[in-house]
Amino acid sequence: MAQVQFKSKPDCPEESGTALTKLGPEGPGVEKPESMPWAYLRLPPFPQVAVRVLQLVTNENVQLHELCNLVSSDAAFASEVLTVANSALYAPRYPAGSILQAIAVLGADTLQGMCITVGVRAYLGKSMSQPAMRALWRHSLACGMIAQKLAAGGLVDECTAYTAGILHDIGRIALTVIQPKDYAALLGSHHGPAVSILECERGLFGWDHCEAGQRLVAGWKLPAEFEAVVLDHHAPRRTDGAWGLSELVKMGCAIADSAGFAAFAGCESATYNELLERLPARERRLFYSDSGQLTREVAAGISAIEAL
Repeated sequence: MAQVQFKSKPDCPEESGTALTKLGPEGPGVEKPESMPWAYLRLPPFPQVAVRVLQLVTNENVQLHELCNLVSSDAAFASEVLTVANSALYAPRYPAGSILQAIAVLGADTLQGMCITVGVRAYLGKSMSQPAMRALWRHSLACGMIAQKLAAGGLVDECTAYTAGILHDIGRIALTVIQPKDYAALLGSHHGPAVSILECERGLFGWDHCEAGQRLVAGWKLPAEFEAVVLDHHAPRRTDGAWGLSELVKMGCAIADSAGFAAFAGCESATYNELLERLPARERRLFYSDSGQLTREVAAGISAIEAL
């Protein structure tokens, strides 16, 4: 895949597993986009155990004990995963008392979804207290849940779809960390389709949230399929009817916006019924005719995660 070219080309911290934010509250000011070399912008590295899980679950020959040992190697992360496994999000019939039991009952694929949920929550940390960040996180969760619902029709693997939905807007989350006030103001004042904000982001940062997200996911060394989704999720929709992971996430994002989970209040989107008409027949049958039912279902899932 072609690499994104940024306006400034400093030495990047990708190989170290770190990427993007100000060095601290007293970090360098920003006068022009060109004055923001990427090396000045760092966020905490994505939890490495989550990265390794995402890499490992794509291996069809992965063994249960390998996944168990990997997750258990980080006690804090393992505790969070077990909490999610026993939460209302998965509603297990019998509570799991160990990682091994949780994986055995819920499956290795479900572990991928649990790890991305825990990983992003840990990555955001205290930033979750910011209203703009919370709105973006809820949008990402909604996209993940709706993408997973779309995937149930057999288009792609469900847990991969959920993971891609969670990650697709990680660049927007990163930009919020870099300049929380300026970016929150941009999101709060912008009206129009979601894709139209990309030019505004380039004017403020020198790159848009798709480019920023691609750089992050590449730096975290996550599977390439997620990097492609992050970079391409605002690209024009394919007209040949082919549905891959990127197309599925684009549709999941559009449906999330129409159901009331847009990343910013002024986001213009197609109506829920218009979007349903664009779905293949098998996937269309998975959705309610009333968007209100979907909104309530997704909101309940988000509340289950936020209550953890």
